[in-house]
Amino acid sequence: MDYSGDSSAEKKGKGKHILVIRFSAMGDIAMIVPVLSVLIKKYPELTITVLTRQFFAPLFSHLPNVRIYEADLKGVHEGVLGLGTLARELREEEIDAVADLHDVLRTNVLRSLFYFYGIPFKQIDKGRGQKKALTRENNKEFRQLKSTHQRYADVFEALGYPIDLADYAAPPRRELLPKIYEVVGKQSQKWLGVAPFAQHDSKCYPKDLMEEVLNQLSEKGNIKIVLFGGGDAEKEQLEAWEEKFENCVSVVGKLRFSEELSLISNLDAMLSMDSGNAHLAAIFGIPVISIWGVTHPFTGFKAFNQPIENCIIPDLDKYPKIPTSVYGNKVPEGYEDVMRSIPPEKVVEKVLEIL
Repeated sequence: MDYSGDSSAEKKGKGKHILVIRFSAMGDIAMIVPVLSVLIKKYPELTITVLTRQFFAPLFSHLPNVRIYEADLKGVHEGVLGLGTLARELREEEIDAVADLHDVLRTNVLRSLFYFYGIPFKQIDKGRGQKKALTRENNKEFRQLKSTHQRYADVFEALGYPIDLADYAAPPRRELLPKIYEVVGKQSQKWLGVAPFAQHDSKCYPKDLMEEVLNQLSEKGNIKIVLFGGGDAEKEQLEAWEEKFENCVSVVGKLRFSEELSLISNLDAMLSMDSGNAHLAAIFGIPVISIWGVTHPFTGFKAFNQPIENCIIPDLDKYPKIPTSVYGNKVPEGYEDVMRSIPPEKVVEKVLEIL
């Protein structure tokens, strides 16, 4: 099985070996990075293996004693029998404890198997009851919930490794390779990342309003707008904006993920939806301006160490049911256009304030 990262502590026979499990989306994986950074700084004797997709390896490349073990969930590790194979493979890696940061059906199967092997297994408390109270239509309990980052940290405390996320120090900017300059150009302007897409349309700023934001920012002349996205439809849209607006460039399909991370680490700011790119920028301490639709920062998914003032939220007096869901997959009738209560001028003003 292919690994990435440094396992020198394990080679020296020092410390415990912790398996960290988190499948799923890029944003969820990115939120692990600050937590592991603090963990290994406080407990440098630990070896950490992250069970996830190999694609995410560049996220952890700067962390010593952290490596990736790829879960082939559509191949050899598919289904209950495949998870049994995976558990046996991991037992042979001399895992001392498991931190399950996902708590889904697959990880619950693994929990049973590791219990059989006698390996301690702690799971995230997602606060499902609290999130239900926050997102329900009637008798809504509108309050800030514990951040996902802290929920991750709580799992390590349960394993005997308490940490304080206030100790986080962002890594230095990564080297900009020639390929990045070929795509984006020279750093003669402020670099603003713009990630206008999310998993659900309810979390995307309307196309016509985003065009107005891009137009106003492009006309400033001193800002290079770097557009991020993925997939054919997003690529087509971003290339159209690249053509339409001066000082705009799309990097979709032009850079590898590791190169995108290097670019993001050198931005002056990131304008994002409630989506993964916000969390990528936050790893490097880049200021993040986020636009929210039917979701809300109170659910605990605000980008790490970013002030609530940088979260641009719809008119809650007009749309009091917000947040209607944690992930943006529930849109009540009449809430299809909540983001239209956020004028483009407000977004531009906040971006210029940060820049």
